[in-house]
Amino acid sequence: MDLTMTLVVIIVILALGFDFINGFHDTANAIATAVSTRALTPRRAILLASAMNLLGALLFTGVAKTIGGKVTDPFKLEHGLTVVIATLIAAIAWNLITWWRGLPSSSSHALIGALAGAAIASEGWDGINYGGFSSIVMGLVFSPIIAFVGGFIIMFVLKHLLANTSPHQVNKVFRKGQWLTAAFQSFTHGTNDAQKAMGVITMALIAANVQTELEVPLWVKIAAALSMALGTSVGGWKIIKTMGTKIFKIEPINGFSADLSSASVILTATLTHFPVSTTHAITSSILGVGAAKKFNSVRWDVAGRIIVTWIITIPIVAVLAALIYKVLSLFLP
Repeated sequence: MDLTMTLVVIIVILALGFDFINGFHDTANAIATAVSTRALTPRRAILLASAMNLLGALLFTGVAKTIGGKVTDPFKLEHGLTVVIATLIAAIAWNLITWWRGLPSSSSHALIGALAGAAIASEGWDGINYGGFSSIVMGLVFSPIIAFVGGFIIMFVLKHLLANTSPHQVNKVFRKGQWLTAAFQSFTHGTNDAQKAMGVITMALIAANVQTELEVPLWVKIAAALSMALGTSVGGWKIIKTMGTKIFKIEPINGFSADLSSASVILTATLTHFPVSTTHAITSSILGVGAAKKFNSVRWDVAGRIIVTWIITIPIVAVLAALIYKVLSLFLP
């Protein structure tokens, strides 16, 4: 096996590793509300999320093409394979650090920031497709705002519609409703997040001249979907604890509202081929629901720490990826 194909194999392994980590890192967000309200047991929630992640990942490829071609041009990168390796190492490192700290940071921000940083280190500032990169960043910025507003509106409407219904009856109905919204949430997570690793692998295949079109091969879709589903089965209890208990005390109606809002935002993004942060969407919708329920019930200090993590992710991971690229370029073509 020559060096080029060896590097491709390394990239595939790293990308699937990224998807595996994404599975237990980000899917923890998807099932956090259902677990915290005891609508689903942890085991059932993880099994449900794994199955729905797998299904969602297999059905779409639009986001993969956006990741593979809009941040930088894979057909013009002189050292494309080294760029991709640096990108994946930096994104994986950041995901593991934030997971260990129990912070629901964004895998999407990590990957996109790392790809931008590595491309700049390789090609200079001309290595970035500014139009595509800025549109992706704008999508990442506005999606949590929309999710916050959606969560607020859904919770506000339900709270007033059910004002005269007994809390016991409301909890009973919406605890069952959370089975559906948790499944919907996990499905949309698969439709968007699994495609990011698919896009990176496809980008590497183009850089290695294995293929000449920005199309995701079937084996890449299957491998990425299975990797994310397997990662989901491991769970992410640190993040579930943060999302489900530390922002505010979540009841079934709150979890239902938050999941419905964020999953709708994520699915809309997938259908329009935009990569969004499922973490941002879910957390923002929980904040919106909490604000509609009772503004003072939200622990805004915890929310503030989460938001700071979001803000610093892209620049930190971009610098990290650039440094890793510089080191790798001493040894790799």
